[in-house]
Amino acid sequence: MAAAAVTPPRRHGIELSYYDLGHTPFFACAADQRFSYCLYVPEDYDEAGERRYDLVVVVHGTDRTAAEYRDRFAAFCRAHGCVVLAPLFPAGIGRRDELHDYKFLDYGGIRFDRVLLSMVDEVAAKYRVDGSRMLMHGFSGGGQFAHRFYYLHPRRLRAVSIGAPGLVTLLDPRLPWWAGTKDFTRRFGAGPDLEAMREVAVQMVIGAEDTDTWEITVTEQDELWVRGADAAGPTRVDRLNSLRRSFAGAGIDARLDVVPGAAHDGYEVLPAVQDFFGETMGDGPCRSW
Repeated sequence: MAAAAVTPPRRHGIELSYYDLGHTPFFACAADQRFSYCLYVPEDYDEAGERRYDLVVVVHGTDRTAAEYRDRFAAFCRAHGCVVLAPLFPAGIGRRDELHDYKFLDYGGIRFDRVLLSMVDEVAAKYRVDGSRMLMHGFSGGGQFAHRFYYLHPRRLRAVSIGAPGLVTLLDPRLPWWAGTKDFTRRFGAGPDLEAMREVAVQMVIGAEDTDTWEITVTEQDELWVRGADAAGPTRVDRLNSLRRSFAGAGIDARLDVVPGAAHDGYEVLPAVQDFFGETMGDGPCRSW
């Protein structure tokens, strides 16, 4: 006997299709269709109940493996009853060879933080997710995006996991953007809200062997150079520790997870990230993912 067809749930009278559940396709962001996102929505998603699903946002690195990160969070989402959103910020926006624009939030007239928030609002309008305070993880280039997004939008975050950023923005008003926050207010309209930042659960995560410098060394001949570009140290490990010290100086407690034997590999640190998120949600560590 053929299995009975599953009746898709409805959201505000809108029927969800087969492609709106599980591992979804990439959807163009309605606010700016140059950018897109994919989701994992548990197949047993319950539209009729009272619960709201937590939203986990996972930001890709320079290689743009958004769907892979989404897939690696699927089991976690099934276990915890949450939805994952993985944005895609393509390379070559504005300039053909541009790889790094989204990491700095503001580039070429595009506010990448606002693009991400538009994606979150779209998802919250369609599903029973809590888009008001999300959990965010980013690794490498995504780690750059995540900690700068945290500076600007702490009230939209329940937790932030900062994975092995190559370039860091210290909470140091003596250094210019992007090395520090000296002209943050002029650029973004307000300074970092330290009081709100202290209310967010913060993780910093990196592989113990993440010590290569070939991709992250910035010299005065480089386009990205600013005063203080080398202030945080030569390696990603050094820079994450410098970032943690700058947080501590501002009264922000950040958990540090160093993964033994791991180099610069975003997938190897995911068990530590998912433990952190599980504990933040109150469900305890999840070392089986």
